[in-house]
Amino acid sequence: MDWIAGLNGQTVGVDTAPFIYFIEEHPVYLESMLTFFKAVEQGKIAAVTSTVTILEVLVQPFRHHDEDLAAEYRDILFYSQLETYDSTPSIAELSAQLRSQYTLRTPDAIQIATAIHAGATRFDNQ
Repeated sequence: MDWIAGLNGQTVGVDTAPFIYFIEEHPVYLESMLTFFKAVEQGKIAAVTSTVTILEVLVQPFRHHDEDLAAEYRDILFYSQLETYDSTPSIAELSAQLRSQYTLRTPDAIQIATAIHAGATRFDNQ
């Protein structure tokens, strides 16, 4: 996939949706997500996300008492080449600046601010 090859050597901020598409095997996006996360595991692409992703992806598994699905999310978020950042005061302040300028929802502002803080050159939300 050409778009993934174009990301080689870059740091990419990743929103929640790509994790859901990957783990829950979305029929439209799965092939792209498999290729993307394989490149991350091979170290070709650096990927970052925030703890907001943990909050968002675990809601449904917890609601449905699906520990296996929760474990799959934990595996990719805690035990892969992906880097998950905690929110810090500087990320919170940047999030507020982004919200004020672009009327973003708080979770989206935190995700983007985290990516900026981590030096991401791209942000993937699909």
